[in-house]
Amino acid sequence: MIIINKSGYLKYKSLKFRCALGKAGIGKKKKEGDNITPKGIYKILKVYFRKDRIKKFKSKFKLIPIKKNLGWCDDPKSQNYNKQIKLPDKFNYERLYRNDNIYDIICVLNYNTNPTISNKGSAIFIHIKKGQYKSTSGCIALGKSDLLKLLSQINNETKIKIY
Repeated sequence: MIIINKSGYLKYKSLKFRCALGKAGIGKKKKEGDNITPKGIYKILKVYFRKDRIKKFKSKFKLIPIKKNLGWCDDPKSQNYNKQIKLPDKFNYERLYRNDNIYDIICVLNYNTNPTISNKGSAIFIHIKKGQYKSTSGCIALGKSDLLKLLSQINNETKIKIY
C-alpha cells in the first residue's frame, strides 16, 4: 500500500518520496475547486503519458498516449464531469496536453468515479510536480524520476491511502 500523509511524503515499501499536496491540505473533499487532496483509500485507474516527452518507461499499467485533443471535464454541469473528453468541448475542462511538463505523466485515481457525483471534485491525479513542490489544486505531485520509479513497482491492485 502506498501511504501519503500531510507531512508531504509518499511512502511505498522502501521508497520514500517528497510530494506536493492540495493548497488546502488533506481532508474530506466537499466540492469542486476546494483545493483539498481527498482523504481515503484509492487505486490508479489509468495512466496517461506524453509520448513525445517520455520515450519509454517500465509499468504494469496500460499506458495511454496523451493527444493534443484530450481533456478532463471539471464542469459539474456536464454529463461528462470527472471524465476524459475530446476537445474542444462547450463545458469547462483541463487540457491534458500542456506546454509545461506537469501532465507528462498522469495517474488517474478512482476518486468520485463510481458513481460520479456532480460538484464533489474531479481530476484527482498523481502527476509531475511544478517547481519546488508547489501545492496543487488537490492532486498529488511527485518529481518525474520518483513517479517513474513508483510506476515501475506498482500495479492496478496497489492501494493508495491518503490521510
